[in-house]
Amino acid sequence: MTDDLSRRSFLKYGAGAVAGSIIVRPVGAQHAAPLLVTTTDFDLEEITVAQLQDSMRTGARTSRSICAAYLARIAELDPALHAVLETNPDTLAIADRLDAERKAGRVRGPLHGIPVLVKDNIATVDRMMTTAGSLALAAVTPPRDAPLVARLRAAGAVILGKTNLSEWANIRSNQSSSGWSARGGQCANPYALDRNPCGSSSGTGAAIAASFAAVGIGTETDGSIVCPSSACSLVGVKPTLGLIDGAGIIPIAHSQDTAGPMARTVADAAALLGVLASRDYSASLDPAGLRGARIGVARKKFFGYSPEADALVEAAINVLRRQGAVIVDPADIPHAAEYDDSELTVLLYELKADLAAYLAAWAPSAHVKTLADVIAFNEANKAREMPYFGQELFLQAQEKGPLTDQAYRDALAKDQRLSRAEGLDVAFAQNNLDAIVAPTGSPPWPTDLVNGDHFLGASSTPAAVAGYPSVAVPVGYSFGLPVGMSFIGRANTEATLLKLAYAYEQAAKPRRAPRFLRTANLTP
Repeated sequence: MTDDLSRRSFLKYGAGAVAGSIIVRPVGAQHAAPLLVTTTDFDLEEITVAQLQDSMRTGARTSRSICAAYLARIAELDPALHAVLETNPDTLAIADRLDAERKAGRVRGPLHGIPVLVKDNIATVDRMMTTAGSLALAAVTPPRDAPLVARLRAAGAVILGKTNLSEWANIRSNQSSSGWSARGGQCANPYALDRNPCGSSSGTGAAIAASFAAVGIGTETDGSIVCPSSACSLVGVKPTLGLIDGAGIIPIAHSQDTAGPMARTVADAAALLGVLASRDYSASLDPAGLRGARIGVARKKFFGYSPEADALVEAAINVLRRQGAVIVDPADIPHAAEYDDSELTVLLYELKADLAAYLAAWAPSAHVKTLADVIAFNEANKAREMPYFGQELFLQAQEKGPLTDQAYRDALAKDQRLSRAEGLDVAFAQNNLDAIVAPTGSPPWPTDLVNGDHFLGASSTPAAVAGYPSVAVPVGYSFGLPVGMSFIGRANTEATLLKLAYAYEQAAKPRRAPRFLRTANLTP
């Protein structure tokens, strides 16, 4: 359940933040005592996976000391962020075993001893829950790790904790506030605590931006990796559908769901993706990787809704050009936004079918067995599960028939045709492109539990519906609020996208750490 404010401690202000105290009233608790949010000296802030490995190799740090430092930081700062639902009570014991392996000469790879945070819709077999943020699955332990978690453990990663998210990955209501769940409350953005971290991988985004772990795992159906990455100034990789095994992820829709890395640098994201996909993406990173690359700019539908995002992405495009890329402008994506209705139809049909299948295979001890059971649970526990917004999307999904329905099959065929063969494939072929870029989204909006998200626009849908990869990177800040740009590619071109993103990152060095401001600095 959501933490009671009476159990949260006041935190001491320290170095590394803006001068003065930062007083926060968590959203939904306007009459509670304010919190004092601070950042004390923390020598792992913004540290990379490679730097952590170097420090363990030389003996300057151990996995145990690294994990302990991150756990202390979570304890200090997360009461204001609501980014982490729970930490792994076996973290230090796991770290000790990995340190012993290292001392004995066995290093499993680039993630050996590295703490990773995992979104709470991904099954883990440990003393943590897997709930998608819902009380309906509280205390349910999956019978086995999701394959991607098993890969992380085999690679020597330490599963540090489970992150908050938009409950049920943001498929419950059209009026939801991204980052809210009944278990975790409202997640905040570490750049301005009254701003939204975007969803549904909001907790992973906020936590990794705040240096609560080295790297994290999010999931995306449409925008849920790249949007929180943009809002929290991270690198987010939405892989090609099927590149990462999706079993054990509490689903929305098998036609679009995928897990992916969220990190502070492209190199860290590449290292994490390499473990998840059993491929070496780090070898493709090249600071000169933009030379001769043909990059299109998708202007129609994806520029114009946010002058702030437009200006920062235009500046980023100029960096691409100066680094030797050939810019094709415009290189619009045919039929973009022509399949929004059919996309929702597919998601609702698949939600009903896929959730029942997940509950049977991965949560057999749960009292809820179907979407109808979850709907009934929410209604019976309305005060805790639906204090701000309802479940109209769940109700619409429950009305759908089986996946043999012609309406579903027609909608899926339309989505795939317009997004792939008549959409992105055309844009790439006509202009012989290596990637297409567009603003990932606007600067993050103020969190509003009454009216829901103030969503202006985004570029995630073509790649999400097509099942193609995209990589979001930071491009700067407007009024101190992060903005990202997405590199979109053909299927299975993650190596190319990461190479381009890395070359941009090395030239522009756009990311800076959050300062946990109470609100955005709106001084012109």
